[in-house]
Amino acid sequence: MRRCGRRCPVNGEGGPLAGFAVGVTAARRREELAVLLERRGARVVHAPAIRLVPLADDAELLAATRACLERPLDHAVVTTGIGFRAWLEAADGWGLREALVSRLGGTDVVARGPKARGALRSAGLTERWSPESESCAEVLAHLLEKDLAGARVAVQLYGEQLEDVSGPLRAAGAEVIEVPVYRWARVEDATPLRRLVGQAVAGTVDAIAFTSAPAVAATLAVAAEDGLEELLLEALRDGVVAACVGPVTARALTARGVPTVQPERARIGALVRALAADLPRRRARRLQVRGTLLELRGHAVVLDGQLRPIAPAPMAILRALARRPGHVVSRAELCGVLPGRPLLGGSGWGREARPQADEHAVEMAVARLRRGLGRSGIVETVVKRGYRLACDPRAPGAGFA
Repeated sequence: MRRCGRRCPVNGEGGPLAGFAVGVTAARRREELAVLLERRGARVVHAPAIRLVPLADDAELLAATRACLERPLDHAVVTTGIGFRAWLEAADGWGLREALVSRLGGTDVVARGPKARGALRSAGLTERWSPESESCAEVLAHLLEKDLAGARVAVQLYGEQLEDVSGPLRAAGAEVIEVPVYRWARVEDATPLRRLVGQAVAGTVDAIAFTSAPAVAATLAVAAEDGLEELLLEALRDGVVAACVGPVTARALTARGVPTVQPERARIGALVRALAADLPRRRARRLQVRGTLLELRGHAVVLDGQLRPIAPAPMAILRALARRPGHVVSRAELCGVLPGRPLLGGSGWGREARPQADEHAVEMAVARLRRGLGRSGIVETVVKRGYRLACDPRAPGAGFA
């Protein structure tokens, strides 16, 4: 894909996410997610939150496999295709694959979704049932309709404990064998994730995509360690879009009052399509300025049908002016919106300490903004007062379109 330069069309190659920055926290399939976002024009910020950790010696998986083979199983839940294939590969290494496939062949097997179904059928097995929603909640409801007293149920895990499934099954009288195929752990180097948290708090990233609940937990944990958890949650509640692949992934954010974008089906492609439909609606702003349409998009603007990248400081100035189109905004007010100022209280210098430097920074940012827009007269200087966007605030359509 050819990278966008100073000028590239919004339609076609630009795509619905052109001008927006999206953080990607995924570990598995992160490249696929990034490619899908970039094809729609997004600038991707890579910040893996978790890593896939195979069991060091497979001791727990071996013990769970032997437990499944000791006596017949009544039910088995296959949650992911990759996890089920990994289980069979491990069993093959122990010389137990044939016995495991035979055992599952005589079991009421539930597949959580199409990828789990595909993995089962590749092994010569057939699921007895699979939910339309692809959710563990529906799988649980299906099993609880049965008499589970004394039943043996194997549940393949996918990176974390499924106590929401195992607990109710045990409460219904079942013996539950959890099969821990792989686990998630926090990344060893959290620097990119810390940087993403800071960008979200500063408003220089437009959305964060989450594909698993552990990634959400790791992101919040890193923010908490840096004293930024509440600021991050505030940013996600008011501006930065949290895109989650499904309700399980979104649960921790929903519990904290964060609105999320979710696709109808828990698929990466569907997640990208949902974000492409929602993000421009939430984050794009349109104004009529000097007889033309000016659209603000994340880290870029659309002017005369062309996407023009704008640096953070000039974009902060433009957004401040756009909040009061046609009205004068003083240099003192604009000083406070420039990025790079301290996020929290402390010893960072403030407006009072260096007023001349601040006003000079505003003047430099305005000059860069004018160069970035490529058209004169859009940002006007009002002598001794400040700056304004060149539109009549009293005229119809002068504000946001």
